[in-house]
Amino acid sequence: MRIGIVCYPTYGGSGVVATELGIALAERGHHVHFITYGQPFRLDDHSTRISYHEVRVSDYPLFDYTPYELVLTSKLVDVVKYEKLDLLHVHYAIPHASAAYMAQQILKSEGINIPFITTLHGTDITLVGKDPSFEPVITFSINQSNAVTAVSKSLKEDTYKYFKVKDKAIEVIPNFIDLKKFDFPLDHEAKLALAPNGEKIVMHVSNFRPVKRIEDLVKVFYQIRLKTPAKLVLIGDGPDRNKIEQMCRTQYFICDDVKFLGKMKSTEKILSLADLFLLPSETESFGLAALEAMAASVPVITTNTGGTPEVVEHGYSGFTSNVGDVDDMAKNALNILTDENNFKLFKSNARKKAAEFDIQKIMPLYEDLYKRVVI
Repeated sequence: MRIGIVCYPTYGGSGVVATELGIALAERGHHVHFITYGQPFRLDDHSTRISYHEVRVSDYPLFDYTPYELVLTSKLVDVVKYEKLDLLHVHYAIPHASAAYMAQQILKSEGINIPFITTLHGTDITLVGKDPSFEPVITFSINQSNAVTAVSKSLKEDTYKYFKVKDKAIEVIPNFIDLKKFDFPLDHEAKLALAPNGEKIVMHVSNFRPVKRIEDLVKVFYQIRLKTPAKLVLIGDGPDRNKIEQMCRTQYFICDDVKFLGKMKSTEKILSLADLFLLPSETESFGLAALEAMAASVPVITTNTGGTPEVVEHGYSGFTSNVGDVDDMAKNALNILTDENNFKLFKSNARKKAAEFDIQKIMPLYEDLYKRVVI
């Protein structure tokens, strides 16, 4: 099958999932064409079954803002026509679904029928999508999609709640990880570099935006540190990084125990060094970072909203707490970190839970959907 994948090429979860999906599809014999404004950051060395088509946006003095959606539409028409694609799979509703619809209609006028699938990832529905200026377009695009998927049951319910798409069937196909990428020996030297005195390593990965509630992260870690020696390792970057730095320097005085590693293309090896993963978000449509941590056999402390309870099983692979309940999160964290038997059990359970989301189990769900849409 010849599949066009439209996604954002950035560090966000939707781009990561779309890229990993395309790579896996190519490994299974499909021909995959990525169509976006930059090469997806995880698409480094790829097979001959993968092509990348750059959407070039030129400056024009008439426009204050470059009309990316129109340029993308034209590119989709071109790639579908000349690469003879069977379908388009667009990730993130804005503006990919509407661009796919316009491309579909243009191609239809030329006698070419191209179905498109829209995968909803989270903030395209729960944050950006609720903006009144976007809502009519998103509603229309979802309803016109040949198939729609959501990465969690929670996101599916939110879509029905906020948009008039109740007559449109939305299938839940969860995010995934490639479990075999997490199979490698522990780098003891790297772990010693982060925790030279055998401290417990608490880790967090995100874009450091307000929805991640980074202040809660620091508060939880401070309580952990009062009870057991620990180091906090932060991966990523974003607008709230300065806020964390100021809290560590002037409020809690824990700078020596907090390390910022910045953005990373892949996190499998660094996650394997962690003893615990903290994700105190306001909401997560799925919680891909938590799943990646569990794949590395790292228990997770997170909140009980959005899609994370579908990923992190409370009392088994980690614990979930109410948003903002830093005392409960700290108590649960210490329950894992200070009891060696508990620690080993939760590590084992985290890996077992992650195995439920291995790409080899999720991939057939997408392939089955593709077949149904193309027929």
